[in-house]
Amino acid sequence: MTEAGHNDSVVQKVITAYTYVAMWMTEAGHNDSVVQKVITAYTYVAMWMTEAGHNDSVVQKVITAYTYVAIWIGLSGVVIMFNKYLLAYGGFPYPITLTMWHMFFCAALAIGLVKSGKVQAISMDRETYMRAIVPIGACYAVTLWVGNAAYLYLSVSFIQMLKALMPVAVFSVGVLFGTDKYNSRTFANMVLVTIGVAIASYGELNFNIIGVAFQLTSIFSESIRLVLVQILLQSRGLKLNPVTTLYFVAPCCFCFLLFPFFFLEAGKIAADTQLEINPLIFLSNALAAFGLNMAVFLLIGKTSALTMNIAGVVKDWLLIGLSVWMFKSAVSGLNLLGYFIAFLAVCWYNYQKLQAMQANAAPLQPVKSDQQLSESAPLKGDVEKP
Repeated sequence: MTEAGHNDSVVQKVITAYTYVAMWMTEAGHNDSVVQKVITAYTYVAMWMTEAGHNDSVVQKVITAYTYVAIWIGLSGVVIMFNKYLLAYGGFPYPITLTMWHMFFCAALAIGLVKSGKVQAISMDRETYMRAIVPIGACYAVTLWVGNAAYLYLSVSFIQMLKALMPVAVFSVGVLFGTDKYNSRTFANMVLVTIGVAIASYGELNFNIIGVAFQLTSIFSESIRLVLVQILLQSRGLKLNPVTTLYFVAPCCFCFLLFPFFFLEAGKIAADTQLEINPLIFLSNALAAFGLNMAVFLLIGKTSALTMNIAGVVKDWLLIGLSVWMFKSAVSGLNLLGYFIAFLAVCWYNYQKLQAMQANAAPLQPVKSDQQLSESAPLKGDVEKP
């Protein structure tokens, strides 16, 4: 009733009004059946108000979920298009340096928020940091580095098509590390995703083996990172919010990127006489990257990882269209056919995961009384990653 927007004074007035009516009718000599009708009417009004409050809460949850999804999709698109522009068209073909700048900026903001007391600090001993955070930071560094490097060789649209292989990589690594169980139905689904991506790759007009190798390495590294998060963090009971995650991971990631930076890019940047850096552009780029990191964790925290997976499918289609519009990326019919096959397979995979989650959660739900069942509306189930 409160969620429905009816405050206590309004509800009290309704109850008082019906009470006076009932008293008046009783004093007037009306029989019990009439009074019973009034009481029944009041009961239906109360039930309606309760249902209205429940419906409003459901609507509020849906609005909240779609808001977080929209923010994540928007920021993801901004960061991807921004990085593509800087690396391929903006005269800054240095993916390691760009990634380091992102990590430095995110680490600085996270450290500032934690040290200033704006975000509560989480204590972590040296052993936990070395065994849990360092491997995750190393994988994250590789994921971001080679993922950004792929923009030098491939179109945004084709990269999004290749990212459809993420469920295949996560499933394979999960089975290898023992966090996921082999299932023939899931395996067949993964084969179908792979076939679709293979068809899309065959139809790519600007196919580049180096770019594909970079992107596949990024996907594989990210799948290992996701499994390590499950093994090393969740098994230890460590729960990190978005800021504390960057507080621990971003500096570690920055340090790992120093090695390839000095060997591969430092000399080239020093010798690049045409290099021009616009501080405002790079600051905006870093802010977008920080916002995206926040959006990822908030989306998962407020909804679920499955919601993010399904929203990711929508995001990929939007980015393919945006890439064609902004950068005039060439997309063939075979491209779209292959990706559509992979898209359907990924959708079916997410549907299977949703069914499994609902089946596992069903025995844990408390049994409701008949009155509770009549006064509540069923929640619709939730409908991956940049």
